[in-house]
Amino acid sequence: MPKSLLRSIALLAAGAAIPTVVLPAANVASAAQSDKADTYQALDQFMNVFQKVRANYVDKVDDKKLIEGAIQGMLESLDPHSSYLDAEDFRQMQLTTNGNYGGVGLTVQMDEGVVKVVAPTKDTPAWRAGIKSGDYITKIDGKLVYGGTLDDAVQQMRGAPGTKLRLTIVRPGRDKPFDVTLTRENIVINPVTWEVKGDVGVITIASFSKDVGADTRAALAGIDKKLGHRPIGYIIDLRSDPGGLLDQAIEVSDAFLDHGEIVSQRGRTKDDIERYYAQPGDDAHGLPIIVLVDAGTASAAEIVAGALQDHRRAIVMGVRSFGKGSVQTLMPLTDDTALRLTTARYYTPSGRSVQEGGIHPDIVVPQLSDPDYKDRPTFREDDLRRHLINEAKVDDSVLEDDVTPDPRFSATAAQLKKQGIDDYQLHYALATMERLASPAPPPKKVASAH
Repeated sequence: MPKSLLRSIALLAAGAAIPTVVLPAANVASAAQSDKADTYQALDQFMNVFQKVRANYVDKVDDKKLIEGAIQGMLESLDPHSSYLDAEDFRQMQLTTNGNYGGVGLTVQMDEGVVKVVAPTKDTPAWRAGIKSGDYITKIDGKLVYGGTLDDAVQQMRGAPGTKLRLTIVRPGRDKPFDVTLTRENIVINPVTWEVKGDVGVITIASFSKDVGADTRAALAGIDKKLGHRPIGYIIDLRSDPGGLLDQAIEVSDAFLDHGEIVSQRGRTKDDIERYYAQPGDDAHGLPIIVLVDAGTASAAEIVAGALQDHRRAIVMGVRSFGKGSVQTLMPLTDDTALRLTTARYYTPSGRSVQEGGIHPDIVVPQLSDPDYKDRPTFREDDLRRHLINEAKVDDSVLEDDVTPDPRFSATAAQLKKQGIDDYQLHYALATMERLASPAPPPKKVASAH
């Protein structure tokens, strides 16, 4: 066996996790020895299997491929977000982080061997074709993708701009699968866009790639300049935002806060805690803020929504977010490979973990303009196998669900379309902002009895 391969296996053995057990002092040494013996025995078994596969498998196998498969299997046993990035995966991750790649604009997740859509990116081929969060992709160009890897599926969906791609979609609530033909584009993710609607500034953050914090501050300044005065308030649209870089979530939150904790991340031990705080200065001038979230709002986007909600700096509106409350650290292994490992959970300023549960909106507003919103099940973190458990569970069993239909949300998508409303959640947020900005009517005078 080559020395380099033996060295790789030795390194793999050195990285094996040894469980920690709290025992009386007299038993610590013997417990440690027992754990070490168990670990070495397991590694001996691994080497035994490795040698038998090399010697007896029906086809000749590549040693590097076997080692990478073992590493992938180790990480896949942990949680859905830990993974090994080979050279191609590492390159693709860099392309996505930089916000420029050839594809159709989908964020996807593997769920029990099936590719499931987390969210389409706004103004991309997938978004324009009507692909929804919670859709299953079962075939790519007629080829069944069930049982494959997520990386393989992503690789097949990406490609040269201008080329065609056919996806077979299974949507819960529909009787039959249907095909969607897309044309790949150069997906240049402009993570921050803004517009002015009336006297309201609307900032849409599509992802948390690099420079999003600076772009958000620039958007706030741009809105003021276009209006020639300050708006009555801001709407921060985080719907279908799959998240991204932690430091950018902190920068965006800091743009709207002038003090206090933004987020904390907590690792394996009680003293492994990092806290991040806002710096003095509020780029939004203390004006009202509404944050829009949905089932596709995840990770870094949830950090922003949770921070502004806990500080009562914003009203969170929409539906419950995705619920990814874990932090992944990228650990380079070589120049072109890396380990993406879940190393901490993050918590909002009030100590809430959004893992599994997500961010619950202050005002629940369904997307009535989506004709499928009632029949299409949503897909969130707690639907994933081996997802991390929320260690800060809140007992809300004493709360009683209000099952009374809300008369505000009785309109159908067809009725809203006739009124020219194609985004009901944004429409509702704009109407709410106008009410917030309207001065309260003066109290009525009561006639004197004299």
